[in-house]
Amino acid sequence: MASSPQPETRVGSRLWHITLSVAGQEAPLADVRRALEQLAHDHPFLLTSRYANDHAEIRYWEEARDLHDAAAVALRLWGEHRSSAKLPPWEIVGLEVIGRETYHQRVAEGYGPPPASPVGVHPF
Repeated sequence: MASSPQPETRVGSRLWHITLSVAGQEAPLADVRRALEQLAHDHPFLLTSRYANDHAEIRYWEEARDLHDAAAVALRLWGEHRSSAKLPPWEIVGLEVIGRETYHQRVAEGYGPPPASPVGVHPF
């Protein structure tokens, strides 16, 4: 009697907290705000953005199989939305990708990023 095949084990997706930092030449604050608001509209998982006229920080949750996939998506975010959201021609200068458990542990211990509230686009 043949044994029945074992179901394939699938690696599930996990949530990753992303902090993407970008910087470059100064741009009008109103233009930066409008671009980040459009990015938030285009990328609905965006939690919060903070900005100045020469840099910005974007924080959001990404669902991905592993850290490598989450980082790859995060590194493409700015470039892929540069035209549609009219983002400044800034470069990515920082990226942090941490797992959900690590994020919550850091917050509980008081040394992680505070919860993203208020949600939205805000000046530094």
